[in-house]
Amino acid sequence: MTSYESNRLDLPDPVVTARGRGVTGMEYQIIGTTMQAVILELDPGETVYSESGAMSWMSGNIQMATNTRGGGLGGMFKRAISGESLFLNEFTSAGGKGIIAFASDFPGKIVPVALAEGQMMIVQKQAFLCAEKTVGLDIHFRKRMGAGFFGGEGFIMQKLTGPGVAFVCLDGEIVEYTLDAGQVLKVDTGHVAMYEPTVEFDIEMVKGFKNILLGGEGLFLTTLRGPGRVWLQTMPTANLAKAIAPYIVTSSS
Repeated sequence: MTSYESNRLDLPDPVVTARGRGVTGMEYQIIGTTMQAVILELDPGETVYSESGAMSWMSGNIQMATNTRGGGLGGMFKRAISGESLFLNEFTSAGGKGIIAFASDFPGKIVPVALAEGQMMIVQKQAFLCAEKTVGLDIHFRKRMGAGFFGGEGFIMQKLTGPGVAFVCLDGEIVEYTLDAGQVLKVDTGHVAMYEPTVEFDIEMVKGFKNILLGGEGLFLTTLRGPGRVWLQTMPTANLAKAIAPYIVTSSS
């Protein structure tokens, strides 16, 4: 018996929280609970893409190519002003089946978004993790000025267009609501993770002098007006950073 065999660690397999298949034949499984990863199995010649730096591990037959995915200079400009990486990485399986994994970098959920031909979804900035090559990724500019200035996320979000499966990283636990036409949901800024483009996104000021001065809830609330589905997140990254900031030791002069 070799030293490796005698000291083998039989660790339990991680929990598989979701499985599925994309339109190109790509199979996926999402593992873990709070720090999740998605593992994709690609057929020969099959391609997925991601933001630069998102890949966690892959088999030796996966080939990577960095490009703008057809966006050209215009696409690079939009990505630059949105704060996203200028280039995207494509991963293709060569010479047989291959696997590639992408992991979240924040406690939360990796959500598979299955989109039909032409179907769109609006997600928070920097939520995109990876997708089948058939999925379109673009910048979504909010139409209302107030939503851009006070909405907690700025003017810019991300837009995904089908067909295909995309994977997004959302913060904390996720709650889904389906709004009827004209139905309104008021949300503290930063908790809006994803919504269908039929939902109207706007910002309103908290009413009442005492509420503004003593309520502790901030000056503005996000209003989501149906029809359509919305997904809210329980732990926005900005809120967590604010909560732990007083405990971070900094050097003093």
